Amino acid sequence: MRASVTGTKAASQSRTSSAAAQYIKRSFPIYLMVLPGLLLIILFKYLPMFGIAISFQQYSPFRGIWGSEWVGFDHFVRLFTEQQFVTLLKNTLILNLIDICFFFPAPIVFALILNEVRLRWFKATLQTVVYLPHFISMIVVVGITVILFASEFGGINQWLDGLGLPRYEGLNDPDHFRWIWLLQNIWKEVGWSAIIYLAALASIDPTLYEAAKMDGANRWRQIWHITLPSLTQVILILFILRLGSFIDIGFEHIFLLQNPLNLAVSDVFDTYIYRIGVQQGEFSYTTAVGLFKSVVGLVLVLAANAIAKRSGKEGVY
Repeated sequence: MRASVTGTKAASQSRTSSAAAQYIKRSFPIYLMVLPGLLLIILFKYLPMFGIAISFQQYSPFRGIWGSEWVGFDHFVRLFTEQQFVTLLKNTLILNLIDICFFFPAPIVFALILNEVRLRWFKATLQTVVYLPHFISMIVVVGITVILFASEFGGINQWLDGLGLPRYEGLNDPDHFRWIWLLQNIWKEVGWSAIIYLAALASIDPTLYEAAKMDGANRWRQIWHITLPSLTQVILILFILRLGSFIDIGFEHIFLLQNPLNLAVSDVFDTYIYRIGVQQGEFSYTTAVGLFKSVVGLVLVLAANAIAKRSGKEGVY
């Protein structure tokens, strides 16, 4: 009897291992395709997380992580009591709110407009033209802006001088900095960001539109009652993920536009980290600043996901 049970278990295990081997063999190309991205995430996202320890140390490159002196939360106390903290937080929050209010909806609106275009050649051409700026380096984008609007040698200002009109000093005007930054973001990324919304629109069952037409719904009604509800889940997930970088507004673009005249509105945590950490070598302190940003982003994602779940929607997890 025991031998029979043992034989049955062995046969079951053999079938399970055989099925697992067949599954791995069948899925091997997919795993191989995922491998480079997985290695990239491990090497550049997870392994560097061990460096968070230096935010609680007075780190010295000569002593290393294990030999540096532990100072606890001293760097965080310094951050929150720093005179610039309020300015950095205000500038970061304002830029992020502008980004969420104006840039985040822009790809959605573009995808909805493009979805209504019926001429295929015009739709394809428009998609290509709007996608292309994504592949242009931000350095080039800012360089073109400077060439056009620089105070002394800018092409637009020289043209305005020739017409006897006042110069445009937008690059040096703190009141214009945020809107120039926003418009450049929209011009460069709105087409690329719309791809996921266009994919979601392509998955909508066309019979829904046909039924709506039979009920007498015009295009606006179809968009409002069919298209937008079909995009709700995608919009919600992307919005929750966007909150994860709410304090992390980005370095390159702001740094390229930044100058002493607009520093009061353009100085954010990322440029502050570069100035204090890279230029002045305060690695432990700026690591603490980066950890603060990450914790805020994590809390916002968890809170937004919990609210979405309680509202009956599907969250990120």
